[in-house]
Amino acid sequence: MRVVSGSAKGRPLKAVPGNGTRPTTDKVKEALFSMIGPYFEGGTALDLFAGSGGLGIEALSRGMDKAVFVDLESKSNEVIRANLKATKLEDQAAIYRNDAGRALKALAKRTTRFDLVFLDPPYRMKNGDELMLTMHELELLEPEATIVLEYESKYSYPEQFGPFEQTRKAVYGETAVSIYEYVPGTTEDGETSIEEEEAPHD
Repeated sequence: MRVVSGSAKGRPLKAVPGNGTRPTTDKVKEALFSMIGPYFEGGTALDLFAGSGGLGIEALSRGMDKAVFVDLESKSNEVIRANLKATKLEDQAAIYRNDAGRALKALAKRTTRFDLVFLDPPYRMKNGDELMLTMHELELLEPEATIVLEYESKYSYPEQFGPFEQTRKAVYGETAVSIYEYVPGTTEDGETSIEEEEAPHD
């Protein structure tokens, strides 16, 4: 594993020991960033099931200003810290050891908003859409934020739900990647929602 492009291009990244995490391969990472970037002019990223931190670090290397890394496993957090140090990006990062749901609530209290979110939950979890809706409810996303949802290719998520619209989807063997855009103010059918004014009473 390495940083594919940007300021830290070519720097090797440590993997989390054991079989508990499933790092995104360099090939998938390169294809993924070609769909969403490939480079960024600032912004804040969230790597929610961070593992080794490879996706968030790649985003920083390609121009994001800041990244927040969240993982429940302490060994993952140690590897993220080491990888940030190796890529000299530690000053642009914050690391939290927490589960996804609690982390989102904690971030909402800090009034943090994200331009880019990486969601790569374990394949046994099929709640990527629920987590995205939670981010919407907690006002954690900037308008037109990009959400990258990585999941088992045998599973499928809806192309549109709530304020999220799928703009790209790609399958790489057992891995599928869906790119969603956050469009607040849209309804399930894609129409812009307009608050109905109550008719004045006589």
